[in-house]
Amino acid sequence: MICELREKDIQEFDATNILPQTPFWGRVKENQGFIPKGFELTISKDLLVSDASSIEKKGEDLLILIKYVDQNHCFAYVPYGPKLEPDFENQGLFLEQLSESIRPFLPPNCIFIRYDLIWENQWATEEEYFDNDGNWIGPPPNKTQEFRVNFNTANWNLQKSVGDNLPKNTFFIDLSLDEEDLLYNMRYNTRYNIRRATKKGINVKEYGIEHMNDWYKLYLETANRHGMPAQNEEFFSTIFNNQDNSKKGVTVKMLMAEKDGEFLSSMFLVLSKKRGTYLYGASANDKNNLTASYALQWESMKVSKAWGCTEYDMFGSAPNLNRSHPLHGVHVYKKGFGGDLYHRMGCWDYPFNQKLYDLYKLQEMQN
Repeated sequence: MICELREKDIQEFDATNILPQTPFWGRVKENQGFIPKGFELTISKDLLVSDASSIEKKGEDLLILIKYVDQNHCFAYVPYGPKLEPDFENQGLFLEQLSESIRPFLPPNCIFIRYDLIWENQWATEEEYFDNDGNWIGPPPNKTQEFRVNFNTANWNLQKSVGDNLPKNTFFIDLSLDEEDLLYNMRYNTRYNIRRATKKGINVKEYGIEHMNDWYKLYLETANRHGMPAQNEEFFSTIFNNQDNSKKGVTVKMLMAEKDGEFLSSMFLVLSKKRGTYLYGASANDKNNLTASYALQWESMKVSKAWGCTEYDMFGSAPNLNRSHPLHGVHVYKKGFGGDLYHRMGCWDYPFNQKLYDLYKLQEMQN
């Protein structure tokens, strides 16, 4: 089995649909206190497929972010990576080999490496984890997950993280369909609200950074309405200012819905290779904002499609229709646009220093 890494400037990465594995994401996170490191990863096919008879090599770019938790200790974080996806039975073996291969390139005081895996959740394909209505009830307890993922590993060292960083569940919409089919796949109420927005005179346009203050006002209204901790305005300006403005890189579009000069709803649409991503959204405390948000999403899909994207990522939802889930309303709203629900594996840790890792994990559980 081959698992090799070579350091690589992140600005030399190839274009990818996976937004958190782009140079853009590395620059944004660097402004937020992370240290980005780029690699070219080469692995043999037998590390991906258990019955592979050859050692044919496959390669990909890999972005790793280093975060210091104090002056003397740090951890490594791989956002939505690695992109290469092994068979279920090879996932633990692949992560173990990769972790040990990465280790020499990390600071000696690195406590652990955390993978925010985009791979399809192993338990999302098994009937026993769905209820009678076809809703996924979620994976089994962490210990059960760890037993399966660590099977065939030498060190039995992979542990499910306390929580997940990036969205673990999302809806993907197929933008290769024509507009009529996209609308047809939506729920009736969603189509109705899109058309109603047009009749009510709600317009959606793209705006530049000079309107960042208008975006931020809507964002604060949204954060206060939902009792969420708010980011500062600079956080969003950083996202806007670090785009590549190129079809070979990442482009950020700030779309805003307005009526009679009043902004009602806004979002950040991020375009990376063949995927459009709904990254952040905000809306006013106004009775028209709901209708405006439907028009905003529809325009965002059309913009993505015109850009050349073949898929649209809603970037986060509840795993099912359980009304007690804090993202239930978000799930119902996004489901209405007709996408397919996808469940990721989420965050997994590979400790290098078990004692310090246990202390860090305890702090995470208390936060």
